[in-house]
Amino acid sequence: MLKDATMPIFSPDRHACAPSYVKLTKQPIAGGTYRPLANDEDSNACAPSALSGHHGSKLYTQKSAIHATSDNTSIFISGAGTLPCLPEMVSSGSVSKDVIDNNNQITLSKLQPQQPTEQPLNEAVSVCKKAAHTTAKTLSAAGHAVAKAAKTTGHAIHVAVTAVKTAWHTFTNFKAVQLIIKFFRKAYGPWKKRMRFSYAFYAIVFTLLTSAEVIFLQWGVYSEPTYDKGDEVDQTTKILNSVAGQVTKFVSQMWLEQKSLFLVNFVGLGLIYLALIFVTNRFWIATLLFGTAITAFGVANSIKIQLRNEPIIPADFTFISGGDAGNIASFIPDNSQQFVENAVTVVIWIIAICLLLFLLDRRKCFIYCSWRKPFASAKNTVGTFSRALAAVVSVVILASYATNLGTGGSWSNMWAAKQGYTPTLFDAAEDARNNGPATTFLSLTKAPTMDKPEGYSKQKMQAISKKYSKLANSINKSRTQQLTDSTAIMILSETFADPTRLPDITFDEDPIPNIRNIMGTTTSGTMLSPGYGGGTANIEYQALTGLSLANFSDSMIVPYQQLVPTQSNPYSFNQIWTQKYGESGSEAVHPYYQSMYLRNTNYKKFGFSHLYSLDSATPVEHTEKIGESPYVSDSSTYQDVLDLIKNQKNPEFLQVVTMQNHMPYSNYYEAEDVLQSSVTDDTPDDEHSAINVFSTGLKYTDQATLDFLSQLNQINKPITVIFYGDHLPGIYLKEEQNPDDSFLLHETDYFIWSNDASPSANVKLDDSEAAFSSSNYFMSSAAEHMNAKISPYLALLTKLHEEIPAISRVISNRGGIGLGTATYLQSDGTVTDSTSMSKTQKQLLADYKLVQYDQTSGKNYLKESDFMSVD
Repeated sequence: MLKDATMPIFSPDRHACAPSYVKLTKQPIAGGTYRPLANDEDSNACAPSALSGHHGSKLYTQKSAIHATSDNTSIFISGAGTLPCLPEMVSSGSVSKDVIDNNNQITLSKLQPQQPTEQPLNEAVSVCKKAAHTTAKTLSAAGHAVAKAAKTTGHAIHVAVTAVKTAWHTFTNFKAVQLIIKFFRKAYGPWKKRMRFSYAFYAIVFTLLTSAEVIFLQWGVYSEPTYDKGDEVDQTTKILNSVAGQVTKFVSQMWLEQKSLFLVNFVGLGLIYLALIFVTNRFWIATLLFGTAITAFGVANSIKIQLRNEPIIPADFTFISGGDAGNIASFIPDNSQQFVENAVTVVIWIIAICLLLFLLDRRKCFIYCSWRKPFASAKNTVGTFSRALAAVVSVVILASYATNLGTGGSWSNMWAAKQGYTPTLFDAAEDARNNGPATTFLSLTKAPTMDKPEGYSKQKMQAISKKYSKLANSINKSRTQQLTDSTAIMILSETFADPTRLPDITFDEDPIPNIRNIMGTTTSGTMLSPGYGGGTANIEYQALTGLSLANFSDSMIVPYQQLVPTQSNPYSFNQIWTQKYGESGSEAVHPYYQSMYLRNTNYKKFGFSHLYSLDSATPVEHTEKIGESPYVSDSSTYQDVLDLIKNQKNPEFLQVVTMQNHMPYSNYYEAEDVLQSSVTDDTPDDEHSAINVFSTGLKYTDQATLDFLSQLNQINKPITVIFYGDHLPGIYLKEEQNPDDSFLLHETDYFIWSNDASPSANVKLDDSEAAFSSSNYFMSSAAEHMNAKISPYLALLTKLHEEIPAISRVISNRGGIGLGTATYLQSDGTVTDSTSMSKTQKQLLADYKLVQYDQTSGKNYLKESDFMSVD
């Protein structure tokens, strides 16, 4: 009985309170149904605590009691599904009385007619729930798809890897392969124990390679001399004057003349070599880079000397950064192709040998270091610190040496001077021959623009402005025209110079009869050019700005590359037109690539609205060529200019740089069209052929220029043309050897012409004013030719031209003309120097230098005045 008393009593009544799962009877009511609910008492009796443990249904595993009450009434369920979850909640027995009451109230409120706006809200909630559900299903499906794709991909990769492994094992199981593997396994031991090359061996390679590169660079700046048949020259002299003899002299002067210029070049290249070694920390990789780079530099340097009588300078690397390397390569003459191919072969051998030695040398790092565990041991710490320090110190020493080499009084300049270094940077080619191209290049890495003139100050510049304002007012009293009332066309004709001027060369016909006739009827003369064989951008810079290279420091070789890109607001004469007409006041045409000499950048700084070139946003339209020439003809360029004039809204300043007669001079034209010249018997055949082709190009320029001026005469607008040649081409090899021909190699021709619609038509200035000039005077001469009013700046140039007809930094050809960095001509064409000038000339020259310094290196005090303004 006791047992029975303790046993749990099972009674069907205990389940009387369980929620009913019997289908409820539906009682239709408009819009919904009634479903009966359990009464409150039964509900209270149905708490989970009262249920027997014999029932394991999950329905009764709720931890919290259900406090639902019921009055055995029914709740209305909207037919619209307002409370779709309520039946489930009620049937599960998990809804409290408060919830039901709340839902009841909500349902009843739905039935109230005075609140119809709640239905759209609940419908929106329902739509949102459905959208969320749909999105969840979509994301889930996407996740499954991604997982499936990843699984498939992984399986494919696994299969592929297994296949590769199987194929590899099959391959390595071949008997022949097993023999090879065994061979390498046996050889690995000795290979791992291969020797480390000693630092002494590195030093030998370093010395030999650096010396070889110094000699190679020096060899590239010399050329074989030529002799007349009548000259009696002994064999010893010929040997000494040969390229081999000159290179030998350059090296041996350390003992013969106590001039260690070979050592100066060795140190310069050696510092570059050491910097590469310490930065890469790989001796053979640094050797490969050094040998390849310096050899390529030597080849380019030799070709540039041959073509333009100028070595490679740091500013030339702007051509590469500007993307013009391919265009420059097109200038390589045919007779240098074999030289380039041989150099490429040498470079390939250097690369192959360095890579082989890199593999054979077990010493990979020049200085031991460990970047993974730099401080794991004392050895690692010292090695890592030494490697970093060596790299930094080598670069700092190289930079200090190079930037100070061209600065007098600096440590590297003073050391080099003790070794015999005497810079002549105003003649870079001669400096390279005398001091070595490596030293010349490094001396120009830091180029001071101009030495500060004595007395430079704000007060001094204000006084100069007032002085030349008075002069301009005095000149303008007798002038009646305005520069901006006419279109001015400044034409730089590439390599235009009278080819009959040089001795020992005669032609069957005159190459330039039309231009010669034009020069006889209008303002014209001879221009003293600072260049021979090159320097186009320098002559153009002088013509556009009125500034002279003669006033700059010797290391300022190419202002277009070294100076203008660093200036914020440089002055140029086209601004006279842009100040009046705005952007439509000036445009430029150059039928080549716009980044050559950074013209695209510099022209923007000067204020030109457009530069029309082959690759500009709006390219030149006319690009016809003559024969096989790679350059656009002058007639096509002139047609582009005519198109601009026809479409212009107002007078303009037009800057034009042609390309037709640019070097090299290959067989471009039909044989029957080529002019034939007579030269002395000892003139090399290559030189003779180049002279004929060059002169034929001038014949085409001569005819195109006549046609161009004739068409300008048909335009009823005042137009003035300033036409000039920049320099002679570097093809007169024999004349280069003769100091007596130096002046002739720096003479070109110019003229200033106005069309019939211009008030200055048929004007010709007296030869006493125009016979000799330099490009910095062209705008002041054009204003005088046009009888136009001028600015104080142009007044200075006008007066200076009267007193010193030509100023130029002439590159003296091995002992010819040229006194220091500047050459000055008197009115009769004779050379003078600053010490023998009159007081007036000296004062004008001093004022000119102050103005140039203020514009380029000084405070630009003149910008605050009206010094550049034309009334």
